[in-house]
Amino acid sequence: MPLHVCNGATLMCPFGAAPSTLVVLPVNRLLTSSQPAANINDHVPMVNIMPFGACMSLANPTTAAATSAALGVLTPTPCIPATMTPWVTGTPTVVLANIPCLDNTHTLNCNWGGVITITNPGQMTETIP
Repeated sequence: MPLHVCNGATLMCPFGAAPSTLVVLPVNRLLTSSQPAANINDHVPMVNIMPFGACMSLANPTTAAATSAALGVLTPTPCIPATMTPWVTGTPTVVLANIPCLDNTHTLNCNWGGVITITNPGQMTETIP
């Protein structure tokens, strides 16, 4: 069974240079393993989704410009996530604030081409049916 994702979960982007951490604000007042629980709407850049170090995607305009200025040599630039849509496929059987809960099998699309995955859900005891 999938694990419920909470504050402190570890995220990975294939175009990022480093992992990131999910930040879940305690607005829904539900805890999982003593941390605020996440739903699929916890996708806001620089609020919920923190940078992944440097971005290596040429779909990112700043990386494309830096690479062009370096005569085609890939030049990563600081990551600023562009996650405008919710996590894909929430768990419809369990809702949090009338929004499907987030489990560790879901993915998040970045506008710069990366598909963000959850490598550690932040807790290992509570599952979602």
